Amino acid sequence: MQFGRYYEEFEVGAVYKHWPGKTVTEYDDHLFCLLTMNHHPLHMDVNYAEKTTDFGKNVVVGNYIYSLLLGMSVPDVSGKAIANLEIESLRHVAPTFHGDTIYGETTVLDKTPSKSKDDRGVVHVETIGYKQDGTIVCIFRRKVMVPKRSYGEARGGEQPGRPEPTPR
Repeated sequence: MQFGRYYEEFEVGAVYKHWPGKTVTEYDDHLFCLLTMNHHPLHMDVNYAEKTTDFGKNVVVGNYIYSLLLGMSVPDVSGKAIANLEIESLRHVAPTFHGDTIYGETTVLDKTPSKSKDDRGVVHVETIGYKQDGTIVCIFRRKVMVPKRSYGEARGGEQPGRPEPTPR
């Protein structure tokens, strides 16, 4: 099974539908908020959310949704990446709530060979995240430096650094 893609494998216009989706739990949301020190009551306090917000319930912190989608895209997009170069844009376009399931897909917008090194290139992609009902909740564009096949082969192929088991 392949993890990520070489530069030659990306085609402008290709769409990668990331699988599986992830149902967001209250625990996921609260743990992410606590780890990142985001203690806004919109995310952490049910009473506050019920009584003072337009939604009447807690909203999942947007950076968790972005991080979730970024992680979902790794096997299809950046699993072989040399570097994540840029997050060009990030938009949260609709709220996510506890119990929603997030799905993602990434479209290849462009690809450019490196001008300084012939063993790599830059891939420009857009990832969208959407809920179980199809509502888009997050859109972001990024540029990833990925190796060409020659780079990977020179460093050990598909699973570089993987040891062999010691005979019993």
